[in-house]
Amino acid sequence: MLPMPAFLAAGISTPDLSSGKSRRPFHFDMKDDSCFAFAGIWDCWKSPGGKLLESCSILTTTPNELVQDIHDRMPVILPKANYDPWITFPPKQAEGRLETLISLDGDVMRRYEVSPLLNSQGNDSSECLVEATAIGRNLELFG
Repeated sequence: MLPMPAFLAAGISTPDLSSGKSRRPFHFDMKDDSCFAFAGIWDCWKSPGGKLLESCSILTTTPNELVQDIHDRMPVILPKANYDPWITFPPKQAEGRLETLISLDGDVMRRYEVSPLLNSQGNDSSECLVEATAIGRNLELFG
């Protein structure tokens, strides 16, 4: 499990860079401001060079109704009732956990568009997460 307060996604259904327009990024979190956990897998393995490495992957699924017009997949967000079963099941029985890899109900989540600054990895500031409508309101004050 990977604990998270939110996740970000740039809309694949919105204009892309090939059209000269940037993709619109969105922030997703829980309506009650709670943290949540992504379903993930990890492994400790030896690289071809002999170095011991630990790595993980976030599992994805079909998007729920809140995400589907933005992206074609979303992280698997585990319901709290599945936390303990997820971390305690034996790896050899992983197939038995497949039924938990579903979209979380969008009714418990919220989303908002954030600054397009987020589209550039060179931008590393809290301004990237400012709600886009707030940016627009601030520009109107000075425009």
